[in-house]
Amino acid sequence: MKKIIIAIDGYSSCGKSTMAKDLACEIGYIYIDTGAMYRSVTLYALRNNLFDEDGTIKLSELEKQMPDINISFKLNEATGRPDTYLNKENVEKEIRTMEVSSHVSPIAAVPFVRAALVAQQQRMGDEKGIVMDGRDIGTVVFPQAELKIFVTASAEVRAQRRYDELKAKGMEANFADILKNVQERDYIDSHRETSPLRKADDAIELDNSNISIAEQKKWLLQQYEKVCKA
Repeated sequence: MKKIIIAIDGYSSCGKSTMAKDLACEIGYIYIDTGAMYRSVTLYALRNNLFDEDGTIKLSELEKQMPDINISFKLNEATGRPDTYLNKENVEKEIRTMEVSSHVSPIAAVPFVRAALVAQQQRMGDEKGIVMDGRDIGTVVFPQAELKIFVTASAEVRAQRRYDELKAKGMEANFADILKNVQERDYIDSHRETSPLRKADDAIELDNSNISIAEQKKWLLQQYEKVCKA
């Protein structure tokens, strides 16, 4: 079958990354976690004191240091999935903390950050055969993608998933805080000036609030096969 680009966009904590990883593994494609890229920039900013006490980003300093932020992905032999590396350090666990989650949306709204990471993402798609998830893959990064999926679910369902994920990793978690974070990120992501979160006109919407992972996987494969056989 012909190789295509698959763009999976949607709200935070919808399970986009797990969905995209599983689909890529199933069809032999390369998976790119764009959310992890923005989380890595956020982690770098937190580590390098690039936020003021009120949470404001020190934009001029971050812009100067953007060339020093190198993000890459390497396959984890144990999990069969890619881990995220920031300047050659595996930060897969560090970028999933609540501290990073609470700072990532403002970072992702910065035009020069988006421009730098979008350019990297577009280079990754030159030869197709990739699955990429994020907020603006089908609208900005790859508007020409042959298959676009837009994922949604209720804020409560997404907060519960995030809570369960953190607890399973042995990390501290508070449901009320997570729900508030999910709702705040929805607002910021949907209202930012640069590349706001929105469903592409030709995207297929999937509300996965009440479907199983197995049902979701079957549905995704069906959409992929329809496009590739067309």
